[in-house]
Amino acid sequence: MSVLLENGANRLEVDGEVLSVSGEVDFDGAAEIAAAGQRWLASQSEGSRVVFDLGGVGRVSSAAVSVLLEWTRQSRAGGLTLEAVRLSPPLARLTEVAGVDTLLPVEASVDATEA
Repeated sequence: MSVLLENGANRLEVDGEVLSVSGEVDFDGAAEIAAAGQRWLASQSEGSRVVFDLGGVGRVSSAAVSVLLEWTRQSRAGGLTLEAVRLSPPLARLTEVAGVDTLLPVEASVDATEA
């Protein structure tokens, strides 16, 4: 596991093909998280598989959805295969309300089904 960003309220790390975010993704930290994730995605070879794990994200805002959509766009543009997106219950609710949940390969989690 490798830490790509730790800025107090947020942590971004990578373990194999999994890019994981934990903390409170709000407007203050979203740009840093997005940029660090973009750098990692740009370093992946075309055809690589990636998973976005945002299951550890607590308090969320539309900034978290923006980060997720940007990473998804960059993955597709770079020829990467986005295998799955794991969302925390609050983030799953927000993506559903925003109508973007159908654009993502969301993987159901135990926490999300209990929420």
